[in-house]
Amino acid sequence: MTVRRGGPRDLSAIGGIQHASPEAAQWNPAEYLEHHLWVAEREGQVAGFLVARTPAPGECEILTVAVAPRYRRQGIARTLFAALLSDFRGTIYLEVRPSNEIARKFYKSLGFDELTIRAAYYQSPPEPAIVMKFHSC
Repeated sequence: MTVRRGGPRDLSAIGGIQHASPEAAQWNPAEYLEHHLWVAEREGQVAGFLVARTPAPGECEILTVAVAPRYRRQGIARTLFAALLSDFRGTIYLEVRPSNEIARKFYKSLGFDELTIRAAYYQSPPEPAIVMKFHSC
């Protein structure tokens, strides 16, 4: 597996992964090019991606991370997170659906703590968000 910065040529694959991942944020993939985008490739295909932004110095927000169903539970999301950490030191935030138990458990395994709840954050279906926080050294 290789991880690299994503670009315009990856948008179709990212859109497909996002469509197959209804629990993930459903943004227009072209908007990801305005942020920090990493893709993981396996077997010559984009297997997963992570998008983050830096709203302030020392602060990062993961906007979305998703892995294609056939590549899940193979360490791809963990590797994408490691790529983020290789470029960033400070506090990292993310939001996750309370119903997404698998993601919550995964983020906790990385060292994220649940911080607060944002009411009416998600749509389709409506759901609050759990804000999680991680501090890297």
